Amino acid sequence: MVKETTLEKIDDLIGRYPVLSGCKDDLRAAVEAICESYRAGHKLIACGNGGSASDAEHIVGELMKGFLMPRKLDQAMADKMQRVCPDEADYFMKNLQGALPALSMVNQVALNTAFANDQAPDLSFTQQLLGMGDDGDVLLAISTSGNSTNVIYALQMAKVKGVKTIALTGKSGGRIKSRALADVCICVPDDETFRIQELHLPVYHMLCIAAENEFFGD
Repeated sequence: MVKETTLEKIDDLIGRYPVLSGCKDDLRAAVEAICESYRAGHKLIACGNGGSASDAEHIVGELMKGFLMPRKLDQAMADKMQRVCPDEADYFMKNLQGALPALSMVNQVALNTAFANDQAPDLSFTQQLLGMGDDGDVLLAISTSGNSTNVIYALQMAKVKGVKTIALTGKSGGRIKSRALADVCICVPDDETFRIQELHLPVYHMLCIAAENEFFGD
């Protein structure tokens, strides 16, 4: 059960961006899926192309360190650090922050270029999911058109591996929506690429804020 204060982040988002009100049910489903995955000890994997690749990196940056909260480490971690590295323990505890495990498939330059050269460029994300996607993880796949072939292939492999799938796309949802390739499909209400991207940012900020609140809030 997700905390009520976590779900309130959805209403906060819609209050600032009323145009997203039609996405409310999907936003809630995405928050619940991400929180459920983290609660079970799993990770979030993100991918996209172009501006959406930058968004995937942005998402990882917000999840892997403090976003709106300081995320202080607990006493159990402090005790372990004192045993393993007593000289550095205080420095570590002062500066390190609790992380929500996340990785971006767009920054694996050596792997992606090698696989694209040796095998098939549109399967680079799929190869990564085959290797590191675990049952219970979440794939957050971003495609403004909903038609990006490499993202579609990644969504298919995610289902093969038992990875929960969330798509972030535009109004039509493209092939991702029409073929029901995502467990949750957040279709922001615009058809113009840059405007879709403008709405994607507050959506994924909210997802990160909600997850942070769930595990580091009061």
